[in-house]
Amino acid sequence: MKIVAILGCGWLGLPLAKAMLANEMKVYGSTTSESKLEGFAKEGIQPYLISLNENSVEGAIKAFLQSADTLIIDIPPKAKSGEDFTRKMQALIPHIETSGIGQVLFVSSISVYGSNQGEVTEEAQPDPDTESGRQLLETEQLLHSNSHFKTTILRFGGLVGGERHPVYHLAGRENLSDPDAPINLIHRDDCIGIILEIIKKNTWGETFNATAPFHPTRKTFYTQKAAKMGLALPVFVPGGRGGKLVGTCKVEESLGYRYSVTDTI
Repeated sequence: MKIVAILGCGWLGLPLAKAMLANEMKVYGSTTSESKLEGFAKEGIQPYLISLNENSVEGAIKAFLQSADTLIIDIPPKAKSGEDFTRKMQALIPHIETSGIGQVLFVSSISVYGSNQGEVTEEAQPDPDTESGRQLLETEQLLHSNSHFKTTILRFGGLVGGERHPVYHLAGRENLSDPDAPINLIHRDDCIGIILEIIKKNTWGETFNATAPFHPTRKTFYTQKAAKMGLALPVFVPGGRGGKLVGTCKVEESLGYRYSVTDTI
């Protein structure tokens, strides 16, 4: 039986854990909230209270890691709050090295590419123009270069699913930029499906982009989505930059994965 430790059982990590349990995997799940531990246990997830800081890791990190085959790191950076995400990962890595874990899956983001980098694939040189994107790229490089374990990087597009959708932040707003830039979104169901496929096929040491193969312009998509949901329409100003279009053929070709949610995002 595969044993997977998920560091960060939140919006994505918790339903991922449930899907893994349904696929007969044993799952350890971490949270920073003590109130969630009992709920994890009721779901069949072995719960751990763990918190990463820039200089240390608090909680039973040794017990969390020592029996697992695979570690999934699903903790987003909080660069806007001044947090140094790279240093947090540097504090974590020695614990992974001594745990015996052989595989790491790092949930990253397409923000490692520049906002106007044009059409990009995994072969493109990332050129982040945000602090969170820069820190994610630094962390990718730290993990990939570590010889104690093999790391697969999964760069997700904008995350959609449940009550989460960027249209809520844009509805009714005016003077929005870049109306002709393409969208790069992915539904949580496909995030989970791709991660399961990587684990099932033991695809390690790779880097994958993951966005739905559906890239209408920002203006077209968000205007239509707001209208469909009965929200105030966003108003875009003409002109702007070209944006980026993230290609994801490698997910389909290397993993044989087919997206389940595309134009219905």
